[in-house]
Amino acid sequence: MTEVATPHGPARITRHDAADPRAVLLLGHGAGGGIGAPDLVSATAAATAAGVSVVLVEQPYRVAGRRAPAPAGQLDTAWLAVVEHVRGGLPLVFGGRSSGARVACRTAGVGGAVGVLCLAFPVAPPRTPEKHRLAELAAPTVPVLVVQGANDAFGVPDPAPGREVVVLRGDHGLKSDHVALKAAVTTWLTGRPG
Repeated sequence: MTEVATPHGPARITRHDAADPRAVLLLGHGAGGGIGAPDLVSATAAATAAGVSVVLVEQPYRVAGRRAPAPAGQLDTAWLAVVEHVRGGLPLVFGGRSSGARVACRTAGVGGAVGVLCLAFPVAPPRTPEKHRLAELAAPTVPVLVVQGANDAFGVPDPAPGREVVVLRGDHGLKSDHVALKAAVTTWLTGRPG
């Protein structure tokens, strides 16, 4: 683990290097969770096996021991500071689960990502579908993979040009089908640049 200075306090990164990496996947955690979430663990295993190194990113609010997430602008700024810290000669893919997927979508353009991996993208808060985040999901101009549980209380987005949606059994936690999750991530990353 390495701490990375950001304008909102230190973030922390944990690297998982592929043997001969052709790209780097940065993965952010959900709003109240950490980098040990089962879907992040499965995506990390799939990526490294596919020749893509992984950098798991813990936002400054989590490093400071808080569970309540920081405002979106602070999350994005901290994420981009980490991006600059890890940027090298390899293509970067942004990603994350839930809140982390939102950050990845919002920053993909300015951060120079070649793709975005969304695990359990929170389409809309339960019981308030009018407060959807579809504009965030549509923001990236690079290929997007969304892996979503069929019974996700936050909804399931539709596929769109440049956006593939893989629906697995389970809910927002994506804990029910790690074999299918790994397969979806592996297949998608195999077609990415690098």
